[in-house]
Amino acid sequence: MIPRVLTIAGSDSGGGAGIQADLKTFCALGAYGASAITALTAQNTLGVQAVQAVDPAFVRAQCDSVLSDIGADAVKCGMLANAGIVRTIARVLDDYASRHVVLDTVMIAKGGHPLLDADAVAALRDELLPRASLITPNLPEAAALLGEAVAADEEAMLRQGERLLALGARAVLMKGGHLALSAESADWLVSAEGALRFAAPRVATRHGHGTGCSLSAALAALRPQRDSWQETVADAKRWLSGALAAADRLDVGRGTGPVHHLYRWW
Repeated sequence: MIPRVLTIAGSDSGGGAGIQADLKTFCALGAYGASAITALTAQNTLGVQAVQAVDPAFVRAQCDSVLSDIGADAVKCGMLANAGIVRTIARVLDDYASRHVVLDTVMIAKGGHPLLDADAVAALRDELLPRASLITPNLPEAAALLGEAVAADEEAMLRQGERLLALGARAVLMKGGHLALSAESADWLVSAEGALRFAAPRVATRHGHGTGCSLSAALAALRPQRDSWQETVADAKRWLSGALAAADRLDVGRGTGPVHHLYRWW
């Protein structure tokens, strides 16, 4: 069976992140993608120029339309913009049980533009995190959720993952891309079963727009096709490494370009 995956996230007019990156990722990894858009962004490879959040009631209507008919074997939550949308999605997840819910705790764009209102961080932590099968924070996002300093090494990163797990998430993938540059990029998967380290060689490219969106989308697409989060994370990171390695083949914009989601075909 081809898995059905719903992404609930913001739209990227430049096509490199958000809903557009998620749907490309689903396609690349053998999943049927549907979407509910939470915000419109005017952005390109140079940054985010404007953001317009969607009314929470209309976000709910999109989710109802998809889930009442098509259904979803997995749900990926990305940019949620504000507390009203966060609470709406919490109710959606209660009303439509999905076995696999990946929460990408999107707060700030790569260029520094805020993508989540400050008052929504608590709602994300208190209402969505406990409903997630897996959360995928980068180090600044993990620090914001915990009210702590950004982890400076892998030991601190692992401890923060354990504290996020204690807040109610069933599993946490701590992404180590923000650690000081080294020969590899290490992530930690933390769950009740323990902690596992996943490392991949760092790819020498400046084109990494949409990396976080694409990884969380890959996790959602692959989990219904795999037996465990361990296997899912390993395969998702392997695919993303290939997408990063092929990013320079694209000629998209004058700034930080996207990863090449469909590198296996063209």
